[in-house]
Amino acid sequence: MSLQNKVVKGVFWSAVESWGRQLFSFIVFALLARLLEPDAFGIVALASVFLGFLQLFLNQGIGQAIVQSNNLDEADLNTAFWANISLNGIITIIGISTASFAAKFFDEPALTPIIQGLSLTFVLSAFGNVQQALLEKELQFRALAIRSIVAIFLGGLVGITMAFGGYGVWSLVGQQLTNSLFQVIVLWFLSDWKPGLKLSLKNSNMLITFGLGETGFKLFDYLSRRGDDLIIGYFLGATALGYYTIAYKILLVMTETLITVTSKIALPAFSKIQDDKERLRKSFYTATQITSLVAIPAFLAVSVLSKDLIEVVFGSQWLPSAPVMSVLALVGVLQSVSYFNNSVLLALGKPYWRLGFMSASGIANILAYLLAVKWGILAIASAYVARAYLFSPIPLIMIKKLINIEFLTYFKNLRCTFFSSLTMTLIILAIKALADDIVPARVLLCICIAVGSLSYIGLIYLFSPSLLQKIFLMLNSAVPKKTQV
Repeated sequence: MSLQNKVVKGVFWSAVESWGRQLFSFIVFALLARLLEPDAFGIVALASVFLGFLQLFLNQGIGQAIVQSNNLDEADLNTAFWANISLNGIITIIGISTASFAAKFFDEPALTPIIQGLSLTFVLSAFGNVQQALLEKELQFRALAIRSIVAIFLGGLVGITMAFGGYGVWSLVGQQLTNSLFQVIVLWFLSDWKPGLKLSLKNSNMLITFGLGETGFKLFDYLSRRGDDLIIGYFLGATALGYYTIAYKILLVMTETLITVTSKIALPAFSKIQDDKERLRKSFYTATQITSLVAIPAFLAVSVLSKDLIEVVFGSQWLPSAPVMSVLALVGVLQSVSYFNNSVLLALGKPYWRLGFMSASGIANILAYLLAVKWGILAIASAYVARAYLFSPIPLIMIKKLINIEFLTYFKNLRCTFFSSLTMTLIILAIKALADDIVPARVLLCICIAVGSLSYIGLIYLFSPSLLQKIFLMLNSAVPKKTQV
């Protein structure tokens, strides 16, 4: 099977994994949001801020190194596996023993047992890291799709059952622990690779070098992605963080569903053609163009429909989250065209370039959050979006240096998508202006989505039919063909 067919099939199964996982998790999340109070989500978010910091020291980028390298043998994989088990076990013990300090820092006594319970996810996840990396390396996303969907379904079942039973915030803990446990169980069942006792240090320097760059990246990525939770939790409290968490969850679900589907394929696919710069450049253009075609209109639609979405999906008690969601969705527009930058940097063995950019972004985010926090969660969301757009040209300059992309070609590929998306957004706003006070929220939301989608597809067909044809050809190559005898 050619690399192109492997990539297309990988995208298909990555889509099944991401969409199936996000569908189940979003349904569970919406049900739990109706059953639990905002402070329950805020407390778990605070725990995640603390545990997210400890998680920086896990895995050490070994998974990405396994995907990127073509020079690892069985002993190297065994070494990576047992190193992960040891390190994650140590971090689990640290998380349990330091939980009380985090509770005092955030002035939330209820945090201590929550952090201790969630710390167990560290040691559970260690048992599947190498297997997952090997499956990703070989573009075996079918197994990963099955693993994710089964684990999320069972975790959600446990969480909802506990919520109905009156367990409150512990429903979210039970959901995450069950999810982590079955992620590993199903992964071991589906993966052909099993660890052995033969160890080797032959390629340890390569793994460590790659891993240190990845760990440094994760540190500043943590400041960039979790700094807002940290600042909100410390200065504004668990309830404000609960409202912010709901809005940010939508951004994460959409990013995973619309963008990460193809970005998961990008690193192993780009790594296989890292020596062919011309082919890599064309693949980068195509990945960015296809992903933005779907993601940009979706994020803009959510931005203008945030109030209706919050009220219909989560309930009117979560309406303070709507303005935050509207602002955060604008970051998704940027991510739609920039998510593959990291894949190129990693595929070409430049983790420290990515580290430099992320360190600057993380520091800038923290400073922006500290300046904005006195105006509340909407100001923090706005600061995040403003920083992201100000820094967006930097990765493109790096990519140009590595594979010599042409900015004119890059933006020309996105021209039709941007124009059609903005036109669709204006149509949705016009519908809302005419019918907002007349039509019920559920009906209005359905009308806006239907009319917006049809108008967007029509505009793409009118101005760029070749783009739709390219997608149909890619989808057709993913369908198994009958073999002739």
